[in-house]
Amino acid sequence: MRDPDRSQNIIEAAVRVFARKGYYNSRVSDIAREAGIAAGTIYLYFKTKDDILVTLFRDKMAEFVGSLRKAIADEPDAVAKVRRLVVLHFRMLEDDPELAEVVQVELRQGQKFFRGASSQEIGAYFALIGSVLEEGVAQGRFRQDLPVKIATKMLFGAMDQMATSWVLGKRGYSLTDSGPAVAEIFLQGVAMSPGA
Repeated sequence: MRDPDRSQNIIEAAVRVFARKGYYNSRVSDIAREAGIAAGTIYLYFKTKDDILVTLFRDKMAEFVGSLRKAIADEPDAVAKVRRLVVLHFRMLEDDPELAEVVQVELRQGQKFFRGASSQEIGAYFALIGSVLEEGVAQGRFRQDLPVKIATKMLFGAMDQMATSWVLGKRGYSLTDSGPAVAEIFLQGVAMSPGA
């Protein structure tokens, strides 16, 4: 019987190894050593190194989206939800720089990653952002003609680019502190104009 804690231990070890060595330079034996287990044990839980990466992303992304959904649920309106979502997106990455390195840099090495293995998880995040934007339209806070799908991708893209720049810039500043400015610039673009 497989131990779920062992699987989680392997994933956490993989995050550290991929962040330190890069995905392509990492071997399953490196992950095993980091996890304190025999290399053969990993194959009881994962078929390949790719399988580890995909599972890592799926688990972390599901956890990430679940945490965001809970955290913004109590906000009074869509504007407050957008502000909180952006800051929390950045804080979660800043609080786990090794995971940020893997998510923002190492996962991008695989051309088909976002079209295949991770599309469901990315879709869940887009659905969360889209639901907040639709709520803002219904509340009269955002433009009635807002193209929600485009705005969703724009907000995600802005957060993603800021996080990638932060990682590539060797994390020389607070990513979380840039959250309010990113949220405000986005909100100005989607806001209902005063005379409408």
